[in-house]
Amino acid sequence: MELGLYTFADTTPDPHTGVTISSQQRLRDLLEEAALADELGLDVFGVGEHHRMDYAVASPPVVLAAIAARTKRIRLTSAVTVLSSDDPVRVFQQFATVDLISGGRAEIMAGRGSFIESFPLFGYDLGDYDALFEEKLELLLELREHDRVTWSGKHRAALKDQLIHPRPVQQPLPVWIAVGGTPQSVVRAARLGLPIAFAIIGGEPERFAPLVEHYREAARRALRDPATLPVGINTHAFIAEDSQAAREQFFPGYAEVMTRIGRERGWPGMTREQFDGACGPRGALAVGSPQEVIDKILLEHSFFGHDRYLAQMAVGAQPHAQIMRSIELYGTVVAPAVRKALGVASAEA
Repeated sequence: MELGLYTFADTTPDPHTGVTISSQQRLRDLLEEAALADELGLDVFGVGEHHRMDYAVASPPVVLAAIAARTKRIRLTSAVTVLSSDDPVRVFQQFATVDLISGGRAEIMAGRGSFIESFPLFGYDLGDYDALFEEKLELLLELREHDRVTWSGKHRAALKDQLIHPRPVQQPLPVWIAVGGTPQSVVRAARLGLPIAFAIIGGEPERFAPLVEHYREAARRALRDPATLPVGINTHAFIAEDSQAAREQFFPGYAEVMTRIGRERGWPGMTREQFDGACGPRGALAVGSPQEVIDKILLEHSFFGHDRYLAQMAVGAQPHAQIMRSIELYGTVVAPAVRKALGVASAEA
């Protein structure tokens, strides 16, 4: 199983001081986090796309290209690319460029996004939410398969025998589908033969097991071998020397973010009781000592048999030094133990 990290590059107020880190400093910190992950032999580093004041990255391929120049082996993915409100031609060109810079380490994780700001920003109608993603994913897959493309659709100008350049190192450039739990999205990914990543940020992770099986069964119905279609699990995570330290360090920033986003969507605020429950053995948060996080990752693997696990550690205003320590424990303690338990060779082997 591949083990990695992803980040949204949060720029939110520190709940203790009220100070908000600048986007410039947050991106500097992000590059250091990615470089450390690479140095420690982690497998994947992902960067999310948002168009809000509370996140510093609106263009994942630009940031991934900067990471590529500072790393040697770690795979580089978006997490996610909001394909519905972007141009598939530009998405393909940008990630092909990252692939060239990185020597064949780029991936696209395509999704519809959890926020809607990009739709009015780029002139799209939310009423076309599903149709936009379906059509643009179709075009993206055409672009990665053919040097010249003839294509027409409803939401983008047609292409007629158009040369698509540059071409990536990898043939084809990997495209994953990110889902939050919609059965239709799961079936689409299986039908197209695309790897899938499930974001599990609440509730009990095992409730996603039927969706994972639904994906594999849909693949079989589409005459595809599920064994060739990787499954990824993405969760919030944080590691410190012991359980109490991890929870005390992670909770303030995490609760501020979850409460603020919940307020936008009509949800109740995050309480400490809810947080501690989510950190428990069957909760969605992989927050605790190295052994607790090892146990959580292995328990989830028993549910899903997945091929990739990505941890989002920088949720809210988490101090950079604490994030770096969490990454260090992940790379030096958690990852080796998980690999050993699953019989996976070291990433550096």
